[in-house]
Amino acid sequence: MRLGSPIFRKFLWCAVLPLAVGILFLELTLPRRTPGIQLRIFSAAVIALFAALLAAAWESRSWLRRIFRVRDFAKSLIQSPPAAIGASPASEDEIAGLDEAIHQAAVHWQQVVDRLQLESARREAILKSIAEGVLAVDKDRRVIFCNDSLARLLGIQSPLSARPSLLDVARDPGLAEVLNQTLSTHTPLRRTLQLAAADGRVFEVNSTPLATPSNEGAIAILHDITELERLERVRKDFVANVSHELRTPLTAIRGYAETLLDGAVEDPKAQRQFLSVILAHAIRLNNIASDLLILSDLDSGRRQPEPERISVRAAIETAIRTVEPEAQLRDVRLLPGKVEPACIWGTRLRLEQALINLVDNAVKFNRPGGSVRIESGRTSANQVYVCIRDEGIGIPSEDLSRIFERFYRVDKARSREVGGTGLGLSIVKHVIERMNGTVKAESQLGEGSTFTIVLPGCPFPA
Repeated sequence: MRLGSPIFRKFLWCAVLPLAVGILFLELTLPRRTPGIQLRIFSAAVIALFAALLAAAWESRSWLRRIFRVRDFAKSLIQSPPAAIGASPASEDEIAGLDEAIHQAAVHWQQVVDRLQLESARREAILKSIAEGVLAVDKDRRVIFCNDSLARLLGIQSPLSARPSLLDVARDPGLAEVLNQTLSTHTPLRRTLQLAAADGRVFEVNSTPLATPSNEGAIAILHDITELERLERVRKDFVANVSHELRTPLTAIRGYAETLLDGAVEDPKAQRQFLSVILAHAIRLNNIASDLLILSDLDSGRRQPEPERISVRAAIETAIRTVEPEAQLRDVRLLPGKVEPACIWGTRLRLEQALINLVDNAVKFNRPGGSVRIESGRTSANQVYVCIRDEGIGIPSEDLSRIFERFYRVDKARSREVGGTGLGLSIVKHVIERMNGTVKAESQLGEGSTFTIVLPGCPFPA
């Protein structure tokens, strides 16, 4: 306690005032001739002590009330925002200063807490709304956070009611190993994992340690790259297939050209035969290049021509006229069946191209003397369908799901023999899907195949 402070002065006053009161009381009540100075002093001391106790008790009640208010206020900071309490305006002692200091600290604390709560709410909202899965664990491998995206992938309820074990949430040893390694080495880690708990989807996992003064942990962000992996496999397969498809005709052209240069050019019969083979392979190369350009245009996402009203009957007639010479050459009959008047919205050239590819396949993979029947009509849902049936070799059931893949061939030798590029059905699928339609195939081995196109219909102009 500092000398001259308000509290010191109060204590000094409580000590001096009772003593002065005791002496004054003795002077007024006891006669001057009272014998014994000791008795007078003792009496004065007792009276002063009693008066001091009363004064101290009275004064301490006020101090205790203020101290209790400060104590209650300090306790309230732990569980709730600070109460509206401040220093006593009529006092300037140390307790008032303590009261004011705690009040200022409480206001500052509340501001800090408000900012932290706002930032925490923002981060949590961001983590919950992002498409990537987020998973955080503590040093005991218990999940402390799991956002909605990851919960949906793992098939669990969010938010988590307690702190479950990591293996209870994501039963995958690879993810557990990544987080364990991050916790043990305290270094970030990146790895590609296929999670069985997420239906075998592939994720790029970025794991980072979480270091706080009171606890340690790790957070993993899972980016779904399943579609990217699939596209990468498709790209690699596409490059391999293109290389293979181009190598065969190029090898043939080179071989026959070298044979001609080595002397066969002097033999008119061999010369004509070799040149015919070179021409056939050159045409095949040109067909492959044309189909690749069409697929590239369909995949590019470039703006297509404005949709126009197309007569399905006119598109079917164009396809029949285009393929008819090939059908006559292979002794296959083209039989237009029931073709109802119908219109669709789309690109005329693309629709005709799709129909030509389907009819051409039906002719090439038919038997001599077989037929191809083409029909169209409307469904009850105002959709337009086109069916192309053949009496050819058919497609095995195990191959039906893959016939629309690029370069996929059921009978590779027969396909190359008839000049197929392996891209025709893939082009058909792309074209029809770009027009918001569907295409499906039904077939029985040895009994022929049926391809059906379904497109949204539109009314005829008035």
